[in-house]
Amino acid sequence: MSPTLLQTRELPQLQYRFTPQSFDSTWAAPLSTLLGLGRAAGAAFVEFFLERTNYISCLAEEERITSISPSLSTGAGVRVFKGRADCYVSTNDLSFNGLKAALEKALSIMGLDIPSPNAFVPEVNLEPLRDYAVAKGKEAWLPACSSMQEMGDILLCGTDELQKQAKHTQSRRAVYFRDWQEVMVAASDGTFARDIRLTQSVGYSLLCADGEHRSSIGRRDGNTSDPSFLRSWDYASAAADVAESAGHMLYADYVESGTYPIVMANQFGGVIFHEACGHLLETTQIERETTPFADKKGEKIAHESLTAWDEGISAEAFGTVDMDDEGMPVQRTLLIENGILKNFISDRAGEMRTGHPRTGSGRRQGYTYAAASRMRNTYIGAGEHSVEDLFASIDRGIYCKKMGGGSVGATGEFNFGVDEAYTIENGKLGKPLKGAVLIGDASDIMNKISMCANDVDLAAGFCGSVSGSIYVTVGQPHIKVDSITVGGR
Repeated sequence: MSPTLLQTRELPQLQYRFTPQSFDSTWAAPLSTLLGLGRAAGAAFVEFFLERTNYISCLAEEERITSISPSLSTGAGVRVFKGRADCYVSTNDLSFNGLKAALEKALSIMGLDIPSPNAFVPEVNLEPLRDYAVAKGKEAWLPACSSMQEMGDILLCGTDELQKQAKHTQSRRAVYFRDWQEVMVAASDGTFARDIRLTQSVGYSLLCADGEHRSSIGRRDGNTSDPSFLRSWDYASAAADVAESAGHMLYADYVESGTYPIVMANQFGGVIFHEACGHLLETTQIERETTPFADKKGEKIAHESLTAWDEGISAEAFGTVDMDDEGMPVQRTLLIENGILKNFISDRAGEMRTGHPRTGSGRRQGYTYAAASRMRNTYIGAGEHSVEDLFASIDRGIYCKKMGGGSVGATGEFNFGVDEAYTIENGKLGKPLKGAVLIGDASDIMNKISMCANDVDLAAGFCGSVSGSIYVTVGQPHIKVDSITVGGR
């Protein structure tokens, strides 16, 4: 163990013994020294993020496994704040000297210099290691996951099931990935925490064709923390769902452009709220002045029927973590209550620059990215209506059952494709429709969600932003939107 107080000339000779194959309490000594060095150089705040990953994906097409892609990585990043400004430097050298070199580079970018050779460097007093991996038995997860052989066998059973249940199949695919991640965070405010995450996803992609008629439907299920997730995947039920949707859409009529009331399904229907509103409640958007909600806290921004949450605590949901990537325990954050904006999604930099308190939302794709305010499990809460109530309130409209891809502008303008849609006639479900595109503006659409059903459900998703691509959950109950522009033919 190094002394409590050392001089900078001693740093090159320091020899720390820490566990190279795992992040544990032996890392406290070298990291506390490096954090102290950063503070001694004049940094207002210093943070280290260490990461180890073990990733694999498997793709089955028709009757063959066509791709198995493993990936291993190890690295670290250091973030240095000087006033309200910051910089981030990453490295794949986790030796003491490698981490020290990354720190020195970050300090130099901020115009800070390592103290003179005779300067004293007080260590940062880190908290006792908060080890979520040990406390929750997560170190046993990786060995308990499916082997490559098992992955392939299950996915091939899945594509075979698609062939049995779907008609006019042209392309059948099943894909799975497993992403294991070990992280450690140490910061100059005393934060010292470790976690292991296990994220998995499996899904189908089905293309059907009959002459000039085409339909393409996909489905993806996701999970955190269950090593047996793939083994318990009900591929037959999932295949039946995809095959049924593809069959309905194969001969569907194209939707006529216009303005309609719509009912949007639960689960992945929540992607529109995620994109059109959720991103605009992240403090990164306030910093950039790209959100219309920046000064609206405490004001009405949505219909009074709408309450929305962002949290990281739902069991096995795709965006669930025990701590964020800044070492803060996650929590449940009320975003909107009865249409009133209550809170923003905030990380450390967001709190510093906007004044909105941290919400355990500092997230990143990996060690090459600095953390930023990002969503976790984000969804519209349950309302007081039944699904039948929503349909009964519409004489002529559209039911959007499965959402597809889309895009959102910097201030909330969006367009989203609908993979599976149906007419609503006199409160009843009608004929299938294809080619529908929902077009709108976040500030406008949030005030037109007039009815929420009582059947909240969540779906796995991926979100790309300033700190890379991360795993998130979207969700909602069935909702009614009083009017929205629908593009079509």
